[in-house]
Amino acid sequence: MARFSIRTFGYPEIRRDGEPCRLPLRKGLALLVYLAETKSAVAREVAATMSWPDSSEGVARGRLRRMLHRIQLTLGDDCLSIDRSTIRWAPSVDLEVDSALFEAACDRGAFELAGRLQTDEFLAGFTPNGCPQFDEWAFFRREALRGRAVQALERVVQDKNAAGDYAAAAAHAARLVALDPLSEVYGRALIRNLMLAGDRSAAERQLDALTVRLRDELGVAPEPETLALLSPALRTDDAPTTHYVAGDGVHLAFQIHGAGPLDILLLPGFVSHVERVWEEPHCRVLLSTLATMGRLILFDRRGIGLSDRVGFSPSVAATARDIATVLDAAGSRRTVLLGASEGGPACIAFAAEHPERVAGLILFASLAKGSATADYPHALQAAQYDRWLRQLVTEWGGPAGIETFAPSLAGDAQARAWWAGLLRAASSPGAIKGLLEAFRDMDVRQLLPLVSVPTLVLHRRRDRAVVIGAGRHLASHIRDARFVELEGADHWMFAGEQQPVIAEIGAFLASLPM
Repeated sequence: MARFSIRTFGYPEIRRDGEPCRLPLRKGLALLVYLAETKSAVAREVAATMSWPDSSEGVARGRLRRMLHRIQLTLGDDCLSIDRSTIRWAPSVDLEVDSALFEAACDRGAFELAGRLQTDEFLAGFTPNGCPQFDEWAFFRREALRGRAVQALERVVQDKNAAGDYAAAAAHAARLVALDPLSEVYGRALIRNLMLAGDRSAAERQLDALTVRLRDELGVAPEPETLALLSPALRTDDAPTTHYVAGDGVHLAFQIHGAGPLDILLLPGFVSHVERVWEEPHCRVLLSTLATMGRLILFDRRGIGLSDRVGFSPSVAATARDIATVLDAAGSRRTVLLGASEGGPACIAFAAEHPERVAGLILFASLAKGSATADYPHALQAAQYDRWLRQLVTEWGGPAGIETFAPSLAGDAQARAWWAGLLRAASSPGAIKGLLEAFRDMDVRQLLPLVSVPTLVLHRRRDRAVVIGAGRHLASHIRDARFVELEGADHWMFAGEQQPVIAEIGAFLASLPM
């Protein structure tokens, strides 16, 4: 049996029985990588069109035949299984692909091994030239693997820090900094662990480098929390602690902050990252204030942030189950659910199904249905939604959509960099596309009459992401719900004027029976 290995991290390389196969065909290399990644047969016309999109069908198929012949001359006749309509790696071949080994390590929680396997970006520096379909596929695959690499490194830094192996934690934090140089969260993790490892001079160099990057790229200075890391009185427990709990075979990341007679579980919109949310000053103020009103519980739903990246489309029902899992892990028996935007439907589902566990429900800038129909005009039409989604995916990696989500922060360079970094750390273009397509098809209107807990619906009048009619609809279909229209155009709860939001939440919490 022939044994082949394919390196996809970095410039692609193919080996047979340990020996490199010198294939001087970029399009041939691209095809072999594509076949290995798809793990199935590919139609000949698809391969021909992908490699020669500007050629006629006959010319492209002729070029494909000649290329396949040269591949077999180089790799051996037994490497591919080719028939009149399809191409694939031969089933008899023992094929090892580094990207597949990396993802398998992530899946089983072997994050340190995953970090060793991911040595470079997917197909770094490689393009077959003149193949936009392949380049687009490679881009989405690269971003998905990059997101998993970030998550793996974050987990290793946490584990090494918790074990007291600060030098190893610093080494992995340095890789996170290389992936996202403008993240103060990652910069702080590196500086913190260098200090704890006793290497103050290296910590000072990293702080100096971070200061220059933030100044040159964003025009801002490091936050006081970052500067305080060089204090001799550095504590090991002053950073938020992220915990994990397993439910439905999925590990969920969650945090607990503050104390009080009530628990408040916050479920944000379509992306989240329980650690990077604390990096944005306005968001940190809101979360810290909520933590003075009760015990604040944050978590990343499955597939997002620091939780397991399993599947692209966590349903409302699955997220409601995740709420139960996190509340159990936190020891919470009665909580106030605070669902923002896309987080609202899952909170509605949980409140309808488990009223005995819900002291109250707060919905901020949320909606009951993902796309508009004749009987629900409060959302985008499906075609409009798809156009918005394509634009969001195209702009992924930058501060995608911030002008819509937070017009008051759209001109803030630090906020833009934070949002871009959070998006990259929380998900990937392909994954978020699947998640938002599922949300487009979401509909919890039938659950609204089943909600029996005290409910507060908050919505800003000029919200451009979710129109205020969606909030009015929620309040009018949930029994005895109180609806409050707030001034402003920001969709994010922490952007714009926070005080009216905080005041309404505080009054609502005070009205609940203990």
